[in-house]
Amino acid sequence: VDAIINNHTTSTSNIIECDSYTWNGTTYTTSGAYTYDTINSNGCDSTATLNLTITNTTSNITIIDACDSYLWSIDGNTYSTSGTYIDVSVNAAGCTHIETLNLTITNSTSNTTILTECDSLIWLVNGDTYISSGTYTDVSINAAGCTHTEILNLTITNSISNNITHTEC
Repeated sequence: VDAIINNHTTSTSNIIECDSYTWNGTTYTTSGAYTYDTINSNGCDSTATLNLTITNTTSNITIIDACDSYLWSIDGNTYSTSGTYIDVSVNAAGCTHIETLNLTITNSTSNTTILTECDSLIWLVNGDTYISSGTYTDVSINAAGCTHTEILNLTITNSISNNITHTEC
């Protein structure tokens, strides 16, 4: 009588996957060595081994308050409106990387005053005295922490005096 000997079979798979991996009906989310025992086509035991490495999707959230506009170095775009901006790329492990920018834009402000005065003006904005016509600028910070520019367009008219008449403005 001839005997047929059927052997036990084994197999090994090395897998690297992002976030999760489904193998033989089970979903794995952590790295590890997993085995699956079954009966092979010859009716003998069969063991499959899965050496699984899970790498994860990464993400980062950046919160920025900026004046007027913001250049986001992640995507190279300049944004001038508040909002949430997202950039999706691939991380070093080959998985998805999600970069989120929560941006609040506040604006600079300005005000222009046009005045005509006699001889001189003490500008209350900065306390300086002006005796010449011209355009003068004072830069400060507004309540939002951004630039405020105050512009004075000033015309100075001088009083005229001589020995005969005296005119005041």
